[in-house]
Formats: sequence, C-alpha cells, structure tokens
Amino acid sequence: MTSTSDIILVTGSSGFIGSKLVERLARQAQVVGLDVKEPAQLPENASFVELDLASDEGVAQALDQVREMHGERITSVVHLAAFFDLSGEPHPLYDEVTVRGTERLLRNLQSFEVEQFIYSSTMLVHAPGKPGERITEEQPLMRKFPYRNSKIETEALVRERRGSIPVVLFRPAGVYDDMCHSAFLAHQIARTYERSPKSHVYPGDLTTAQSFIHVEDLVDALVRLIERRRELPEELELLVGEPEAIPYEALQRQIGRLLHDEDWQVWQVPKALAKSGAWLEDKTMGEDSFVKPWMVDAADDDYTLDPSRAKELLDWQPQHALYKSLPKMIQALKDDPEGWYAANDLDPGRLDLPKDRF
Repeated sequence: MTSTSDIILVTGSSGFIGSKLVERLARQAQVVGLDVKEPAQLPENASFVELDLASDEGVAQALDQVREMHGERITSVVHLAAFFDLSGEPHPLYDEVTVRGTERLLRNLQSFEVEQFIYSSTMLVHAPGKPGERITEEQPLMRKFPYRNSKIETEALVRERRGSIPVVLFRPAGVYDDMCHSAFLAHQIARTYERSPKSHVYPGDLTTAQSFIHVEDLVDALVRLIERRRELPEELELLVGEPEAIPYEALQRQIGRLLHDEDWQVWQVPKALAKSGAWLEDKTMGEDSFVKPWMVDAADDDYTLDPSRAKELLDWQPQHALYKSLPKMIQALKDDPEGWYAANDLDPGRLDLPKDRF
C-alpha cells in the first residue's frame, strides 16, 4: 500500500499518461513530477521539478532538488519520459534521451534509497505473433525500427545499471481514451470520417490485430505495481493490455458503421502500392502523408496480448475494451469535429464535410 508519507517520482509527468498518473497518485502519496515543461496545474500533494534527461548536469540538479524537498528515501520512480518520432527514421535523441537519459537517471538514483524503478517500455519490443496467437512475456524480443530498438536497448541498460534497485520492465499495449488520443487510431477514424479512399485499403493481412489499453486501466496497473512493490520479483517483465484485440478489417468495419451506418468495405493492397501512394502524397501533392514506409512494413505484425501475469501478480484486468469505447470516441467526433481533430493533433483543414451531415 501507499500513504501520504510515500514519495513517488514520475518522469514525463506533463504528458498524456504522466499527467493522469500524477493526478491519481497524488490522492494517496507525495508525488514529484519531472519533465522539461511544467504542467498548467498540479493536484494537491504534487510538486514539479524540471528535468532534462539529455543533460548530465540537468539530471543531477533535478535529483538534488528532490533530495532537498523530500530526503533520501523514494518509494517508486515511474520513468515514462522518452523520445518518440513517427517518421520511423533513426534520430540521435533515441540514444541521447531514451537510452543515455535513463542511464543518467539510474546513475543519480544510486545515492537514494529507492524501493522500485518502473521503466515504461512497449509491447512492441516483442517479436510479433500470428493471428490467433497470444503474446506473453516469454515471446522473444525483436529489434525492428529505431523506436523499438531504443526500448530494447534501454531495457538491457536498466537490468545492467539498476544496482540494488528492484525494477519493472512495463510493456503496455497502444494507449487510448474516450477522445481517442492514439495517433494510429485517430488517423484511421479521420480517414473514414472524411470518406477518404485510403480508408478502404490496407497493406497487410486484414486478420492481424493489435491490443490496446485505456489510459485509466494503464494508470490502475501502475498504481497496483507501486502498492505491491514489496511482493514483486527484483526484476519483472510485465505486459498490460486488453486481451480482446480487434482484427484490422473488423475494426475498420465497426468504425464505418458508427460513422456512416454503412458496411465499410476494406481490401488488402500490395505493400509496394501503399508505399508509392504515400510517396506521391509527400512529393507531388504537397501533403505530408501520415503513412510512412515502416508502417507499411509492419502492417502484418500481430500483437494480441496475454495479460495473465498482470492478473496473477496484481489482481489486475482491464475495465475497458476498445470495441466498447469506440462509440464514445465516434460520438465525440460527431459532436465537435473541430475539437476532436484538435485534441488528436489532426489538421482541422481536413474537415470539409457539411456540419449537418449527421
């Protein structure tokens, strides 16, 4: 359990997940949010310390400030901060922030009494399965694309540099909420809302699926990890996600029915054709295509999770399901298209449908 005397550090605290985790933890503990930017507001029992993971001095100064505020004992560090880029191209910040930044953080934490370090990785460190299979923590890791590589490398670093600090390698599925806030899902919904021809094609096996997790369920899993920290192994790998993963075709058809009350048809297209179409958008139509070559290459990857370890160790299971949350997402889009597009970082200029369409 946790109490108001417990000190919990959350890196990436101003982000989508971090801000919700800070709000939840602050109900029962003293929380220090660490990030490069300060949030607009903080809940009671929470404070903010600026943290630049790319700087040796910045990390040392941030933790010195934590020590001045709360002393040497830290209940848990939830490390969410990392670099992510949808381009799929190598970027120096994967090493400087994600890998070396975690190294800096762990090195400076060695002078504290830390009960737990939770590293937020991703289910994508695992090799994909095949449709109908479920991925467990025993599934081998697979280096593929810069983002996934950075997570695999950082996981290895955490094991090597943790010292005596117990660690959790936390591997969540794709995160969403009732407004969506999932880049891939938001673009899929927007393409269908706009009746784009691209919503009728997919460059991969239409039966492949990927698990998702509602942000409230993810936060709940993290809280349970902290509460049960003394009962867990010194090193723990943990997958969290919904066991019901919707195949791409079924997901697209559901989106089409919810938006337009139509039986939305989807056809598989060759990967070369999909890449050519994206290239044309980028180079000849003056548009920055969301679909990148790496996404086409990954279109056959199936990530249907088996979260039974989380259920066994944490008594955790998701209280949401994507197929039940989709109607709420779609209704939010219908009620306020401009607001929904803005919330999901989509260009509102794409909204050319009549406002009374629905």
